[in-house]
Amino acid sequence: QEWQNPFATWDPRDFCNISEVVLPMDTYWSPPILILERVSGQNPELNYMVLMHNGSFNSTRPFQVTLTCSLMILKFPFDTQTCNLSIASFLYPVTDLVMRTRSTPAETMSNSQSFFLTDGEWKFTNLSIIEYTEWMDDKAFPVVTYMISMERRPTLYILNLILPTCALYLLDMAVLFGPSSLEEKINFQIAIILGSSMLAVILNNSLPTSSNKPPIIGTH
Repeated sequence: QEWQNPFATWDPRDFCNISEVVLPMDTYWSPPILILERVSGQNPELNYMVLMHNGSFNSTRPFQVTLTCSLMILKFPFDTQTCNLSIASFLYPVTDLVMRTRSTPAETMSNSQSFFLTDGEWKFTNLSIIEYTEWMDDKAFPVVTYMISMERRPTLYILNLILPTCALYLLDMAVLFGPSSLEEKINFQIAIILGSSMLAVILNNSLPTSSNKPPIIGTH
């Protein structure tokens, strides 16, 4: 966060060439913001800000939060999701507080990718920023929304879900149209059904469950 306070200025030549100081967050006014999609998280312990001699404030605080996001898993595991991260301030209307992003979407995306330490299940593909006003009680409040696009990496699900399932069904078809006797076919069909049931139980925790429609691989 960066903001300006014209009443907090000084001449560095009058104070031993000190051009900036580090102060606690409660020393001066700071913009109160919140994340609309936030469910839970940890408040930052770094509650300090830097004050420049020209009245410019700078506050960098790391947040670790859990956000809500509506997922559409119809094309699971080859799906692409878009989640929003909205930063707003509902204490001051736009006549008193205006929020703007300092970086362009391309710069923000490049900086964000540098913080990824490991390759997880999701691949960060795109980022767009929308600045708008939200009306509440006949007042307009500033909101900045980061739209984050993510693509699921399907390799794990292909190896652990799709390939074993296809192998079971191919084996089922091979036995069904094979020269075996009816009794052997029935016994083998029961074994395949039990194997499919065990595979479904094992992979139950791996499949996403929050969606209006089931994934394609789960439909009949």
